[in-house]
Amino acid sequence: MVARIEAAVRDRAHRLVSSMIANNPDRQADLVSELAGPLPLQIICDMMGIPKADHQRIFHWTNVILGFGDPDLATDFDEFMQVSADIGAYATALAEDRRVNHHDDLTSSLVEAEVDGERLSSREIASFFILLVVAGNETTRNAITHGVLALSRYPEQRDRWWSDFDGLAPTAVEEIVRWASPVVYMRRTLTQDIELRGTKMAAGDKVSLWYCSANRDESKFADPWTFDLARNPNPHLGFGGGGAHFCLGANLARREIRVAFDELRRQMPDVVATEEPARLLSQFIHGIKTLPVTWS
Repeated sequence: MVARIEAAVRDRAHRLVSSMIANNPDRQADLVSELAGPLPLQIICDMMGIPKADHQRIFHWTNVILGFGDPDLATDFDEFMQVSADIGAYATALAEDRRVNHHDDLTSSLVEAEVDGERLSSREIASFFILLVVAGNETTRNAITHGVLALSRYPEQRDRWWSDFDGLAPTAVEEIVRWASPVVYMRRTLTQDIELRGTKMAAGDKVSLWYCSANRDESKFADPWTFDLARNPNPHLGFGGGGAHFCLGANLARREIRVAFDELRRQMPDVVATEEPARLLSQFIHGIKTLPVTWS
């Protein structure tokens, strides 16, 4: 499956950038709707075995779930609850179908997996499905978009990367994730009493990690407010910082980001943002709704 995913990411990215050029003879486009949004959405849908006809429905559901509160996306709580129910029902139905109709996809793998002789229930698979589809779509979309915005603002970094793409790609991808910090914060529950910089906290207390702050911590990063594609070391927490809660899709996200920028380099190397982005109104997702770009 890994080799197939690698090929799929490259194929999807190539076709999306090619279509972006073909569909916009005036060389003006919205990066989010034409590349950054569709790429991770299509890849995760393919992995899960979601039919192409349902991709836009999944895209709408994820936008409502993570964009709730933004007037351009969703402010009606009843709509939010309905979408949450709809995506859960869709995932459950997909899992039930795979119990009797095996496909070469991740949903079938989840349905058939056993731990100590037990299999996941359809409800458990639905929860996992929602996590993968929502998280696997929105965060990578915003990392790619923030990356293009950063390269527009710091063209010397783009020139540096384009001149040695493969050599700089590993550190460049990590710096884009650090710079973007697509998730604003995450809450965790303490499992033991601790004291942090003079503040005592007890087991069971709720604590929040603010990624945008952690990823610009002056005690961990040299010149944290400098966008440096060669930054090394780069101990960012963009994928959760390791441990049990480390991002399941980290390696897929890295691959999607790398390939997206490689295709931009190959097909529209001077792509640049022409306006400030329309930012998502959210305290949870550091999102960009639209980013107008141009190229020669």
